[in-house]
Parts: sequence; structure tokens; C-alpha cells
Amino acid sequence: MAGNPDDPQLQHTPDQPRPLPAAGAERIESLDFIRGIAVMGIVLANIVIFGQPITAVMWPGGFIGPDNDPGGWLWIAQFVLIDGKMRGLFTLLFGAGLMLFMEKAWARGATGWLQARRLGWLLMFGLLHYFLLWQGDILTVYALCGLAVLACLRWEVQTKLVAALVVYVVGALLWTALFYYFYLIAETPLGANPMLAEAHTEILAAKGVPVADAATEAALMQDGSWIANVAHRLSEHRFGWLTVLWQVAWETIPLMLLGMALYRMGLFDGRLDPRKQRLWGWAGLLGGAFTTLLLALWVQAKGFTYFTTLFAFLGPSMLTRLPMILGLAALLALWAPRATGWLGQRTVAAGRMAFSNYLGTSFVMLFVFSGWALDLFGRLDRPQLYLVALLSWAIMLAWSKPWLVRFRYGPLEWLWRCLTYGRLFRLRR
Repeated sequence: MAGNPDDPQLQHTPDQPRPLPAAGAERIESLDFIRGIAVMGIVLANIVIFGQPITAVMWPGGFIGPDNDPGGWLWIAQFVLIDGKMRGLFTLLFGAGLMLFMEKAWARGATGWLQARRLGWLLMFGLLHYFLLWQGDILTVYALCGLAVLACLRWEVQTKLVAALVVYVVGALLWTALFYYFYLIAETPLGANPMLAEAHTEILAAKGVPVADAATEAALMQDGSWIANVAHRLSEHRFGWLTVLWQVAWETIPLMLLGMALYRMGLFDGRLDPRKQRLWGWAGLLGGAFTTLLLALWVQAKGFTYFTTLFAFLGPSMLTRLPMILGLAALLALWAPRATGWLGQRTVAAGRMAFSNYLGTSFVMLFVFSGWALDLFGRLDRPQLYLVALLSWAIMLAWSKPWLVRFRYGPLEWLWRCLTYGRLFRLRR
């Protein structure tokens, strides 16, 4: 890598655009504010997976020991307010960011290959994250889905909207049908039908695979070394990131397209009628929350069994949370310009450093929960895990703004930028 770090041509790139007029600057800060909310919300969504076997994120029975959640009301609150919504919000923003980056790149005469190279490096970061730190990585999914939507960059806004909604709904209906079939065979009298005996046996056996693997991984987290955990992922889950891609691409690609379309429509820079935006924002948020709550209460009435929680998580909640994701984006975009106080500024800073904060959280949680460090894996119940998530929020809010006072980019944002352009950028202000 080479170049004069003080050369202005090296400082103004598509991911660090030239100074914009007031509306543009507000638009970018609005994206950072929403991204800050999303990256903190993702910690809350993932905290159970960090501190308990992976099956526990959907199924309370997956906890090692009691989860200290009488009636499952904390499970219900997380399912309604957090699960899928923060990742969905972050995915919308990722799509908007792809569009913003390419607009600046086109203005400077660059092509889509610049974005492809950027996403290629993101894939490398994601694979390192997956194998070395945490199996719940989402960066690989974003990189590969991002490469897929590059072909759609020049589509008209309406085309993006229609294609996104069609693919999203079709995917949601397919997953709903599949997991409802599993539920019917495994946990209703239908499974007792002699004609379905083989399917019943196979489905129950399929349940045993993730449960047994979760037990193995729990033992490795509690008693094994970091190297033993990495070796387990390399031997048993080396293609697990592709499995996750297949499961969530039906949602991720449409949400990226929606993010692109909403960015072009002016959702994030005040070009939409704020009264209408607020109206449909609240309608989506409250309507989606109500239908998701009904689904959660059905799971509660069924006793939080394995296949009811699996069905709710991976099937109909895709449909009920989409209005919430869009509603949250609309309302937060309206709120962002007024979030200028101490907390708002620190949330914006956390959003500007979302990449560093996301991977940094995994690094911190590795030490918090590994048996060779603080050894808290499987030892905390659900309320205690939420306290760990809140402490993680405090760390993000505490360090992001002071860092950006001294430096131009977050540490990993800087590294990603240097790798994308193949040259060094000045880091210190």
C-alpha cells in the first residue's frame, strides 16, 4: 500500500464522501444514528447465544439450568421487540449503504468492481469471525447477499420494491409451511398416524442433531481451550456459514433491496412527508408488534415446546416482523435529527463504528463466557444475560465517541477501507 495520506484525493472516497450540504449531512448522520440503535439491539438479540447453547435462543428448554423466566414473559418480550427486528433494521441500512457507496463511486468514475472488492474483504472478515471468534457470524451472509444485489443497483425504485416484497413473502410462506409441517408431525396427534410414522421418527431424530451438538459445544466452551473450539468449528461446522446463508438469504436480499429503494425515495434525508412517514411508521410498528405478540402467546399456550418455538422463529414471524422493521426505520429516521444530546451523539458514534463494535463485542464475549477466561458460559440465566448485554451497550457508548474525536474512522472501518482501496489512509485527525 502506498500514497500520501494527506492527499485530499485519498481522503474523499465513496465510503468517506466529500462534504455535503446540510440535508445530505443530516441524512448520513441519520443512518449512523439508526445503525447505532441496531448494533446495540443486535447484542441483546445475540446475548443468549453468547452465553448459552445455540438452541436456547429459540427454545427455553435449551438453557443449561433454569432460565429464571417464569411464564416465559422475558422470552415473549424479546421475541416481540428484538428478535429479527434489529438484524432486519441493520440489513435495511446495509442495503442503503451499498446504494450510497455506489452513488459516490459512480460520481468519481468507479464501477461496481470497487464495491465487489469491498464485499470480498467483508467476506474474509466474516469467515475469520466465524471460525476464530463466534459461530453466529452474519458478515458472511451480508457479503454474499451484497454481491448478489449488486446486479440490482440500477433497477428503478418501484422494481426494487416489488421484487423485494415478492421474494420476501414467498420465502416467508415457504419457511412457514415447512416448519408448520414439522410442528404438526412432531407435536400434534397427526404424528401418530401410522402412515406418517417414518416422517415422525425422522423429524424427532433431526431434533436430536442440534441438541446433541449444542451439548458438545457447551462442554467445549466450559472446559475446552480456544483452539479446541476453533478445531470443532473447522471439523464439524466448516460449511455452517453456508447453511445460515441458505436460511436467511430469503430475508436478507429482499431487505437489502428495500433499503436501497427507501434510501432513493428519501426515507433517511427528510424528502418524504414527515406526517405520512410517522403515520405509516407507527402503523407498521404497532401492527407488527400486535401480530407478533399473538404468535408469541400461542407459543406460550403450547408450553414453549421445541417445534412450536422453531416454527414461530423461522416461519410466520418473518411476516409479522417486516412491518415492524419498516416502521422502526421510518420512526428512527424522523427522530435522528433531534437526537443531538449526550446519548444521541454517542449513539451516532457507535453507529459510525458499527463494524468495530460488532466484531469487538464477539471478542469481549469470548473472554466473558469461555472456560479459560471468566467461565460464565451456561452459568447465567436470562435476566443476568440481559445485564451483560446492557454492560456491552455501556462500553460501546463509552468508547466510540472519544475514539472518533481522535481518529477519523473506527479501527476496523479504517482497516476495511485500506484493504478496499489498496492504500493507506490517515487514521489520526
